Amino acid sequence: MADRLIFCDFDGTILVEEIFRDLLTHFAPEPAARILPEILALRVSLREGLTAILGTIPSHRWPEMEAFVLENSHLRAGFPEFLEALPRLGWELLVVTGGFTSMAELVLRPLRSQILAIHGLEVDLGQPFLRVHSSWEDQEELVAKKRVYDHYAPREALCIGDSVTDLRLARQCPKVFARNGLIGYLERERLPFTPFVDFWDLLRALEAPS
Repeated sequence: MADRLIFCDFDGTILVEEIFRDLLTHFAPEPAARILPEILALRVSLREGLTAILGTIPSHRWPEMEAFVLENSHLRAGFPEFLEALPRLGWELLVVTGGFTSMAELVLRPLRSQILAIHGLEVDLGQPFLRVHSSWEDQEELVAKKRVYDHYAPREALCIGDSVTDLRLARQCPKVFARNGLIGYLERERLPFTPFVDFWDLLRALEAPS
């Protein structure tokens, strides 16, 4: 059992941009336009929808995709300072992304030594079109963040997210910080959360007397 862990989303949370969504709409515009709204409306599972979209992207475009992510990613305000403060506050941070592990590794390379682990989608480039998998798959998601949570079994946990990929984890996590679309899902299900704008908000929350 781990001690005190923060499970943090990447796209739209650590990053200002929903970079995985932007990647899909740029490299697979037609299937993304058709399938992403169905995923967001919870009518199509993340596993089914993302597999269908990604399977239309030729593998030879992977270097272009990496370049796109590096050129269009910006860290949300306060994230480096938040990371720096965590050891003092007794927390460790895991990045759990519904997007590609390697993309998050690229963007976060300067800060990687301060992050316990990065979990997300893995890609097989050995076929004409992208094939994706992860160690955390279940029937609904390619990256079931709830499975990551269960694997680490923390004594205390915080979860930080912004979208549908964070919903199942947020249902289980004892303390949730939410922004953007995740707020709407949690409000509809009447689940507790704390809204945030940037990582300065999160740092103030962690530093506040309990």
